[in-house]
Amino acid sequence: MKEMTEVECAAGRGLWGDRFFDFKENYKGQITFFAQEVYEDLCAQFGMSDREPSVFRRNVIVSGCDLNALIGKRFELQGVLFEGTEEASPCYWMDQAFCEGAEAALRGRGGVRARILTDGMLQVS
Repeated sequence: MKEMTEVECAAGRGLWGDRFFDFKENYKGQITFFAQEVYEDLCAQFGMSDREPSVFRRNVIVSGCDLNALIGKRFELQGVLFEGTEEASPCYWMDQAFCEGAEAALRGRGGVRARILTDGMLQVS
């Protein structure tokens, strides 16, 4: 994972430079979003201070948004239109990347996968 200050979104294709760019037609996970608040909660819950949000392998970290409420809906971020497709479900790997128990703690709040509907840039703000 590489932290970026901006990323280019390509409608129907994904994020330029991402491993899932042009993965397959109509792919549900062209971009994934994760909540900063969930990351902070997990750090507090497990007493972790040496893990970055990137260990969760989500593309974009956001704050102040109920990501699960975006599933099945269209939404806009910085002028780019997305459609929430499903929860970015945690897997066993979370226990290895973050700490034992992370997979269970992330159930229902692992982020959201989305399709990219319009081209545009996302930038850290």
